[in-house]
Amino acid sequence: MFAKEVYQKRRNQLKSVIGEGIILLPGNEESGMNFRDNTYPFRQDSCFLYFTGISRPGLCLVIDIDNDQEILFGDEATVDDIVWTGALETLTLQAEKTGVAFTRKKVEVINALAGNRTVHFLPVYRPETSLKLISWGLTGQPSVALIKAIVAQRSVKSEEEVKEIEKAVGISVLMHQKAMEIARPGMTENAVAAQLQAVATENGGYLSFPSILTVNGEILHNHPGNTILQNGQMVLCDAGAENNMHYAGDLTRTFPVGHSFTTLQQEVYSIVLNAQQKAIEALKPGALFKDIHLLAAEHLVIGLTDLGLMKGDPKQAVAEDAHTLFFQCGLGHMMGLDVHDMENLGEEYVGYTDELKKSKAFGLKSLRLGKKLEQDFVVTVEPGLYFIPVLIDSWSAEKKHAEFINYEKVKQFRDFGGIRIEDDFLITAAGSRLLGPPLAKTIEEIHAIRSGLK
Repeated sequence: MFAKEVYQKRRNQLKSVIGEGIILLPGNEESGMNFRDNTYPFRQDSCFLYFTGISRPGLCLVIDIDNDQEILFGDEATVDDIVWTGALETLTLQAEKTGVAFTRKKVEVINALAGNRTVHFLPVYRPETSLKLISWGLTGQPSVALIKAIVAQRSVKSEEEVKEIEKAVGISVLMHQKAMEIARPGMTENAVAAQLQAVATENGGYLSFPSILTVNGEILHNHPGNTILQNGQMVLCDAGAENNMHYAGDLTRTFPVGHSFTTLQQEVYSIVLNAQQKAIEALKPGALFKDIHLLAAEHLVIGLTDLGLMKGDPKQAVAEDAHTLFFQCGLGHMMGLDVHDMENLGEEYVGYTDELKKSKAFGLKSLRLGKKLEQDFVVTVEPGLYFIPVLIDSWSAEKKHAEFINYEKVKQFRDFGGIRIEDDFLITAAGSRLLGPPLAKTIEEIHAIRSGLK
């Protein structure tokens, strides 16, 4: 936990914005995988974490703005709890650590919500939380005012938050270095992915999301399996760590299974790397992230045109979405206590504004962040090129965007796979700063690591 003053300041800021009524922030419960006592690893709700710092199941925070009261609800550990899990901090001690003055039993939450006053609560993503809200008589819609207030507050990272994010990114770098050092022909994807988990655990962290490690890089979220790595293929590794303060890192590297990329792989990799660099150079306060996404797309098209896969004017090709045959996802997203920060609150609030609505067009609809960047935002930049056989065949049959796409040449890339490169950045007054230590990214740097294979 941070010092209690950090959480008190956060709650006071939230109260001043909301102004009246009750703010309800339920924490998460433990969740059984196949029976009650065999649980999934516990992960606290990120908003509850942000305003309390407490990572313990079965708690609820009520902020009564009108009566200037903050109450932490929960139950003390029973003798059985202590037998099985050891001694636990008392509810009172946890409340003291986060600067909350009052504690109550969990069954008393409903009493704190009585009185026909406005209760502000957030969208729920777990069934057990939905059931709790119903039992407390809350069947209305989540508070848009609360959503917007929390998004505005959590989007701007404090100095202590940036330090924690850098720790998470640092562990993420170690994970990727390990993957690049050990992956070799004959190994399975699972064997390499197991080392990602091991590095995260050895360094006191967790995975910030299930790792993507695959030789089928054209499948955007393809998780590892028993596929055997073969010489001539590429490994796309999209993985990150969550540190012990629950801040996330998120990096992607694509590297050859063998000692080096093929000539064609190098050409496509260089296109993606150049697009990422152009996007990074455009990061600054006031820049519309949607525009940076389109800038990266334009440079991808320029590279594909040089390679003979596309033709015509690159700007026009992007304007008409022809590039989405190869770049179907967004350039990046916010990052913090969640790897896709605050996504549970709604992308229309986190990544967009009342004035800038999210697109429904193929490709752009997958852009999680479109709004103007502000100083102290933390974002990812992750362009890619993905050659999806089913999509290529479908578009080719329809002759879709044929004025921009050379389908005869594209068909030769049906089995190419995909390449993505991703790094994490803090938006600064002068532009941006790479978070965490640098990770091998140029072709020369990657070849230097891979040349050590035996």
